[in-house]
Amino acid sequence: MIRGLHTAATGMSAQQLNIDVIANNLANVNTVGFKKNRPGFQDLLYQNLRLSGGSQSVSTTVPNGIEIGTGVRTTSVQKEFSQGNLRQTEGQLDLAVEGDGLFQVTLPDGSLAYSRAGDLKRDFQGNVTTADGDLLNPPVNIPVNTLKLTIGSDGTVSAQIAGNNTPAQVGAIQLARFENPSGLEAMGRNLFRPTFSSSEPLLGTPGTPGFGTIAQGALETSNVNIAEELVNLIVAQRSYEVNSKAIQTADEMLQTANNLKR
Repeated sequence: MIRGLHTAATGMSAQQLNIDVIANNLANVNTVGFKKNRPGFQDLLYQNLRLSGGSQSVSTTVPNGIEIGTGVRTTSVQKEFSQGNLRQTEGQLDLAVEGDGLFQVTLPDGSLAYSRAGDLKRDFQGNVTTADGDLLNPPVNIPVNTLKLTIGSDGTVSAQIAGNNTPAQVGAIQLARFENPSGLEAMGRNLFRPTFSSSEPLLGTPGTPGFGTIAQGALETSNVNIAEELVNLIVAQRSYEVNSKAIQTADEMLQTANNLKR
């Protein structure tokens, strides 16, 4: 059996996954705070037909061996937490993190999740939530009759209430960071969950060493580069095609061998 059949099949499978990752990146190009994925590949085991450095005779050794590769496999799909561009919105609850750090939110089951999406909302009780209604942690409550909300670069939340000319501090936003943010588990809905690989979250005030600052009236856009993804898509498509061509060629060679007896 020709090894190329199985080797090329692993190549087609790897490129299919590559295209899946690229398609997801492109689909989320307008998702607030989205972090693109990057697949990683490695070659499979090699079949040694002749060992390098082996003895050819009593006085000679083989300078180069014969190693036949058996294909490729996917090793990881890594999140890249590079900074996305900031888009000005002037929304009072639109926040962008400039630098390291994620917002911490409380899920309905009481567990914590983390997000870079700063398109926050206000519920009927005045609580600051995500677009899905998950409460910000630590909680921030906006008083009734608030005329203007100001959120400083250090996360301090101040509200100017009707009848009071002096803004009052009503809360403070904290950020969380991880030693290995790529190890976070993506939950969907712009949320991440910590894993053993990501380490436990380190909480801090925005602007302190190791943490980014908060920009009010702006949103962090996806860090997907459309031109780069389209180039990757073309390369993946051509790689898929040449692997399928290798299978076709191997099939034709087997057909030729089968016809030798006729």
